[in-house]
Amino acid sequence: MLTNQIRALARQATRTDSRSINVRSFTVTAGSRTRSVSSKTRSIRHLATKSSTASAKSASSASADSIVTTPPTGSAITLKSATRDESQFGTRPIYLDVQATTPTDPRVLDKMLTFLTGMYGNPHSSTHAYGWETDKEVEKAREYVAAVIKADPKEIIFTSGATETNNMAIKGVPRFYKKTKKHIITTQTEHKCVLDSARHMQDEGFDVTYLPVDEHGLISLDDLKAAIRKDTILVSVMAVNNEIGVVQPLKEIGKICRENKIFFHTDAAQAYGKIDIDVNDMNIDLLSISSHKIYGPMGIGACYVRRRPRVRLDPIITGGGQERGLRSGTLSPPLVAGFGEAARLMKEEMDYDKAHITRLSNKLKEGLLSIPATQLNGSNNPESQYPGCVNISFAYIEGESLLMALKDIALSSGSACTSASLEPSYVLHALGADDALAHSSIRFGIGRFTTEEEVDYVIKAINERVEFLRKMSPLWEMVQEGIDLDSIEWSGH
Repeated sequence: MLTNQIRALARQATRTDSRSINVRSFTVTAGSRTRSVSSKTRSIRHLATKSSTASAKSASSASADSIVTTPPTGSAITLKSATRDESQFGTRPIYLDVQATTPTDPRVLDKMLTFLTGMYGNPHSSTHAYGWETDKEVEKAREYVAAVIKADPKEIIFTSGATETNNMAIKGVPRFYKKTKKHIITTQTEHKCVLDSARHMQDEGFDVTYLPVDEHGLISLDDLKAAIRKDTILVSVMAVNNEIGVVQPLKEIGKICRENKIFFHTDAAQAYGKIDIDVNDMNIDLLSISSHKIYGPMGIGACYVRRRPRVRLDPIITGGGQERGLRSGTLSPPLVAGFGEAARLMKEEMDYDKAHITRLSNKLKEGLLSIPATQLNGSNNPESQYPGCVNISFAYIEGESLLMALKDIALSSGSACTSASLEPSYVLHALGADDALAHSSIRFGIGRFTTEEEVDYVIKAINERVEFLRKMSPLWEMVQEGIDLDSIEWSGH
């Protein structure tokens, strides 16, 4: 069970201006359980290559508990850029954007460092010990990743992340069955990579149905049944929406797909390890996972591909035949091992994380929704809403203006993959929100390392700055005077 000691340690590790990493051994006591979370003190000299100079030898013989703040003379490798330099970038804001990415858990980094220094063999080299030892760790990580969703380790295919996995599923399955099946079903609120892949398949001659959602972001099962055709090959529905946190009824969707002999794919980048998923009970045939959404490293993810009944697909990356021939390319043992450790921790600490995130989420929602003219986007039903994603609209304020006024808090107005666009969120449009409301929405992400003090600060800061911005809004002034804005005839110049 994760405690505040680990949280404080993680924040210290990510915010320090030191050029070394000093994570010491400590013991966490939680109820009747005591767990030792050991992490060797690591400094630059552990990562530096051997130097023939006398100064380097002197540095390498120093005490293991000392903190090295300057690189040893002659070092070829240093941690000069391993942490953020506060003098250059300024004080770090409070981080509430975990839907974009989560901070790496220090225990995950601990696991990865082994493969960056000593165990550097190619896991596909089957003729010597260097390959054997890394291959063993890769398979161990595969087991950890599979256990979270109750899958067979052989059904886990490592990829570069959920975007590649979504492309792999949306394009690969229809292409394999293209001679007999030409229809795909998805939703209007999917991630951009799913929607773009679906449009790409339309260019190849496939028909795609985009299911609408209700005002809470949920699809209608009746709409799904009505959309199914004899030549439907794939249904793709996101498990937890990355902008509003709504949880789709995966078990019911899976049952409908299995009854109609249709493959069911779900983008679980925001759901994996955060909500209970059983791929067999839910009849899920393909599932997308991304490591950096679960406190693991960026650049690694996985695709769950069911073996019985077997799912066939054309690979989008070919070459050496790795990963059951579905995704060729040399695996990165540091990334895979870090991913596996992150998955192991997610499974082990899911109950604690869920309770911690739910408590802070309720406090945040209560504090922000007490502001006049605010609205929660998503579902009010706890069973169909992931608490770690809170999306709120602040009427009569531009969301971008509010973000500019909140430079001390790292937030987002929507998906990180579309943050460069000034267009209002297509997800909120699908819920029925107009441009003004969609433009005034902010997404708050609460995670494992978020503290109650940070939530208190955010509530206070947003209350103050919303009030300040509304004082400058003529629309808010008119509303305060009781004028119905819908009754006004606006004219352009």
